[in-house]
Order: sequence, then structure tokens, then C-alpha cells
Amino acid sequence: MKFLSMYKSVERNAPPSQEEMNKMGKLVEEGMKAGWLVATEGCLPSALGARVRSASGKVSVTDGPFTESKEVVGGFAILRANSKEEAIQLAKDFLQVVGDGECELRQIYEAGQDAAAGR
Repeated sequence: MKFLSMYKSVERNAPPSQEEMNKMGKLVEEGMKAGWLVATEGCLPSALGARVRSASGKVSVTDGPFTESKEVVGGFAILRANSKEEAIQLAKDFLQVVGDGECELRQIYEAGQDAAAGR
């Protein structure tokens, strides 16, 4: 099974320190070698982004920064796990490295998979 893990936290105005980058680099390298990490990327500040919404046939665009949000998506990872419980443990391991924040996990639909059964 594959899961999308979206990391959300209070937006930082400074890039990660070299120590933080080294810790994250080690985790990413281990995950890729072990096969549980399929892909991962961090996001640039929300000031460089936009939100595009559709409601009642009307599309609106809001440029960042998103000051009304307490937390923003700081990055994502595609995880390979045998169960939701295993994906949760991988998210917990990630949070041990990165610190405060939350990971929202969503199982990724794969052709031939029964979404209701999680298979």
C-alpha cells in the first residue's frame, strides 16, 4: 500500500539549519534504501504560493502568504507500508526528526484496490 503523508506545521521564516538538513537527509537516505520511502519534497514559503478554489461554479485565486492559517503544508512524502498502522509508525518516526507539527496520512488509490477494505 502507498500513503501520502502531508506534513503541516507553523510556517517558518528561515530555512532549516544544517543540523536539521543532515538529520532529514539521513532519514530520507535510510527510507529510500529500505524501500518505505517512495518520494519526498519540502515546500517553499506560502508567500510564493496560491490557493485556487471553486465554489458554486466560481473560481477564486488567493496569493500567499496564508496568514489566516495556523499551519501550512511544509512538505510531503509518499510512503510504502503494509498497513495503516505501519504508515502511522513511519509518520511518528518522521516527527521525531522534524519536531513539532502533524502528518496527515491518506492512503493512495491504486488500480485494482478496494478502497473501502484498504487493500
